Amino acid sequence: MRRIYFHRDSKRSIEGTFDWLVDEVKELGEALKTDDKKALENEFADVNAWLASLANVMDVDLEKAVLNKYDSKCPKCGHSPCQCSFYARTRNYVI
Repeated sequence: MRRIYFHRDSKRSIEGTFDWLVDEVKELGEALKTDDKKALENEFADVNAWLASLANVMDVDLEKAVLNKYDSKCPKCGHSPCQCSFYARTRNYVI
């Protein structure tokens, strides 16, 4: 993403890039309500692309950050697979 878009993304404000990411997450939310696998794939790709763009603008190595936090295990319980027992923020079920 950096090689393809950084020259453009670096000219956009952080807020503008974040707004694009939020819009794409909303579109993903709409695609989740359908049975259209291709639409889901496209929206997941768009969310990932805008997240990477925002990380690039903020000079954050997204791959490194993810690997540091989720190094093949849950960062909360330290296990793989995760053995945490907690309630999701917006749902009434145990994860």
